Amino acid sequence: MPRDHGSFPDRARVALLLIDIINAFDFPEYSSLLEQARPMAKRLAVLKRHAKEFGVPSIYVNDNFGRWKSDFQHIVKHCSSKSARGAAISKLLRPHSNDYFVLKPMHSGFYSTTLQVLLEYLRVDTLILTGIATNICVLFTANDAYMRNYSLYVPRDCVAANSAKKSSNALDEMKRLLKADIRPSDEIDFRKIARVAAGNRSESMERNGADQRL
Repeated sequence: MPRDHGSFPDRARVALLLIDIINAFDFPEYSSLLEQARPMAKRLAVLKRHAKEFGVPSIYVNDNFGRWKSDFQHIVKHCSSKSARGAAISKLLRPHSNDYFVLKPMHSGFYSTTLQVLLEYLRVDTLILTGIATNICVLFTANDAYMRNYSLYVPRDCVAANSAKKSSNALDEMKRLLKADIRPSDEIDFRKIARVAAGNRSESMERNGADQRL
């Protein structure tokens, strides 16, 4: 895997996941989701800028729209075109050259993808999940991340579903069952999260060492 990632290090304890944010919204009932997604995208753009300032890598985890011949740049170009309903969002959150991307075939970002390999390479143990839809792809990805022992943040103003109620219900489930922190994006303290992640990793290493000695 290439080691030249611009200003980003090869190692990071925290990663920002942008789930299905590059999207043409060419599906039934798109209008209600698009209505919820537009204001969310503006807040997510601010959060992504803050993440970059603290050296937190952004990983686009995106649907391949059922086309196994798809590549990410083609998807970005298609979703940013004038004819795409989600063009404004795709342009606002267009990935930069030092961002990562993973294409997924199903709802979860982990299912049949390279996401876990990338996270292990970066040595990430804390994930900040954002994107759409809160009650489908974000939720499925959060479930799989929890089962892999990642600490989770899901800022409630940086996810969207077809309605505010559906998004709120899914967030409540993630908080209750997956121990996700759902504070709003303006309360995300990247420096503090990185310190906590570092402490958790040290404790985990100490426990593993003790287990091996036993």
